[in-house]
Amino acid sequence: MKVSVNRFMENPLLKPADVKPSRPGLEVACLLNPGVFEFDNKIWLIVRVAERPHQQQDLISFPVLEENGIRIIEISKKDPDLVATDPRVIRYRGDDYLTTLSHLRLLCSEDGIRFYEPEGYPQLHGIGQLETFGIEDCRVTKIGDTYYLTYTAVSPNGVAVGMRTTKDWKTFTREGVIIPPHNKDCALFEQKIHDHYYALHRPSSVDLGGNYIWLAKSPDGKHWGHHKCLVKTREGYWDSARVGAGAAPIKTSAGWLEIYHGANAKQQYGLGALLLDLDDPSKVLARSEDPIMAPEAPYELTGFFSQVVFTNGHVVRGDELTIYYGAADEVVCAAKFSIADILSSLNR
Repeated sequence: MKVSVNRFMENPLLKPADVKPSRPGLEVACLLNPGVFEFDNKIWLIVRVAERPHQQQDLISFPVLEENGIRIIEISKKDPDLVATDPRVIRYRGDDYLTTLSHLRLLCSEDGIRFYEPEGYPQLHGIGQLETFGIEDCRVTKIGDTYYLTYTAVSPNGVAVGMRTTKDWKTFTREGVIIPPHNKDCALFEQKIHDHYYALHRPSSVDLGGNYIWLAKSPDGKHWGHHKCLVKTREGYWDSARVGAGAAPIKTSAGWLEIYHGANAKQQYGLGALLLDLDDPSKVLARSEDPIMAPEAPYELTGFFSQVVFTNGHVVRGDELTIYYGAADEVVCAAKFSIADILSSLNR
């Protein structure tokens, strides 16, 4: 069964030109993969804003966070030690760098379509040695009166999962790195199961194994163990190269419904769904055979990194699921789905 995808007519909802740079001398290169939450009777996005200096013809320049601010590194495109085949990452003299520096920006909306930056709410930037290349791709889960922000912390030490918590979105508690490198795509469940917190996450292996979705549990939401590999890539499918969690799983009568992303060998990113047992989320009950959403619209096919749809957040209203997503690693969009349609499409 093919799932009906109703993209917003207003897409893209947000473009790089819609957001001001955080500092003089930088430009917003792209907006990516917002976390989503509801607060103060509004829908909020916590958007990843990727910045860089204005690019000159013969140079690649990029920012790196240091204790005293930002340092700009410039490298000649003709330098024989430069490897710049990926628009997102470069390698220079044995070290890897990101071409942009990301931080998280809060925007809100009364109608879920027109978003703006409200006054009095901070930008979230990387802090310390484990976030010198920035913070990315935040997921938001509310448990009780606390919002848990899990995000990708990037530095020369590797890619890890960081956490901050808040109750009012103006003051934040830093919990530091909760899962060490190499790991990302961490999404907490929105309630405890048998007095434990649960989370999906994605270790990355370059030698053995692969980019798979794992499950972990915790007594306090901060210290994680009992890790179990949950979902692997599938050769010959749309998710053959990598899989990773989207936002917090959605509780339904059939089970926990998780919208996840997958990529194939051509680096084309789509969205699929998993169904996990309500009582024991380590049991996978069903999975998408085909993607519920693939890059098809022009703004998904062409951009900073083309042929990508990637989600970290959604809003649920009864059967209606509104997914906010990053398209082509450049703009923010939204689409509506029926939860019943998604459940009916799964291969059990």
